[in-house]
Amino acid sequence: MKPIKLKINTKTQKYSIIIGSNLVANVSKILKENSINFKQCLLIIDKNISKKYISKIKKSLNKKKIYVHLFKANEINKNFNSISKILDILLDKNFSRDDCVISIGGGITGDVSGFAASVFKRGLKFVNIPTTLLSQVDSSIGGKTGINTKYGKNLIGSFYQPHLVISDIQFLKTLPKRELICGYGEILKHSLIANKSFYKFLDKNNNKILKISSPFIEKAIYESCKIKKIVVEKDEKEKGLRKILNFGHTFAHAYEASLGYSKKLNHGEAVILGMKSALNFSLKKDLIQKNDYKSIISHISKVNLPSKIKKFFKIGDLNKILSFMVKDKKNNSDKINLVLLKKIGYPIINREYKKNILAEFLKNELRN
Repeated sequence: MKPIKLKINTKTQKYSIIIGSNLVANVSKILKENSINFKQCLLIIDKNISKKYISKIKKSLNKKKIYVHLFKANEINKNFNSISKILDILLDKNFSRDDCVISIGGGITGDVSGFAASVFKRGLKFVNIPTTLLSQVDSSIGGKTGINTKYGKNLIGSFYQPHLVISDIQFLKTLPKRELICGYGEILKHSLIANKSFYKFLDKNNNKILKISSPFIEKAIYESCKIKKIVVEKDEKEKGLRKILNFGHTFAHAYEASLGYSKKLNHGEAVILGMKSALNFSLKKDLIQKNDYKSIISHISKVNLPSKIKKFFKIGDLNKILSFMVKDKKNNSDKINLVLLKKIGYPIINREYKKNILAEFLKNELRN
């Protein structure tokens, strides 16, 4: 299947997303076709990436001066120390702003690489090669970079658009089902906030998508990226419309942080749980159309997505969850800001609720 190209045009950067199979063997050609030129580059590679893919990328870039930094990608390592190690390499090797950082890994690797690229000499070239379904449909698009602190997730970061994104579906064939489910959750989110016909496509073809079958997987990635493209182009810095992309995320980030970013619950699973919580809260507040609510809940069950927070938390965890929700970066007051759903394709932003209302809701969620 011929690679698909999607162009992103924001106020700060114009770049392309290339979606296809066996792209990494032709990285050098793809870079040249997209006018990405440099003398030297730093490959920041998730340690879990297969050596055969790394060797293909190195072989393709053999005419360039290449440095490699292997990164143990997890939420705990998404910190200042990791950024410092990358900056030390760039400074020691005397990188210029015309040189390049290339991230090869999932969302964590991309977030760390992008943030380091954004602060080094106030910005050098950044190419993202996302290797998970979640990163291909979400974090690689839109320019959000960031790291975690003890106060919460992604509270330190920058908006820094990549110069190019190369999404090779071959990487997806090496992923365990759990990782694919995480990416599927983000694809589902995009359909719920923007496109009912895309939701119907997912409802019909979810099994083929999760089996990485062509052309279903390419269409799912492309349509998901297209939704995010439209939102990011209209609101790059998350002043208004872009907030819809946070559907489920206020709950999700609090769930992750409350578990100390452990392997019990990864980001994609937390987002799915967060969406389920947001849907239930939308129903409780009589905001969502009941037919759409039932359809989405049925879909979550059919695809066997994570759906019950009581599998991960007890009533005793309630105050911890709420404390992280209060600290969420989307809040502008002592109230908690949520993105909710009216019907499929129609999200509601800037709904603020007092902590005690969310406490009562989450108590019921943990009991049921």
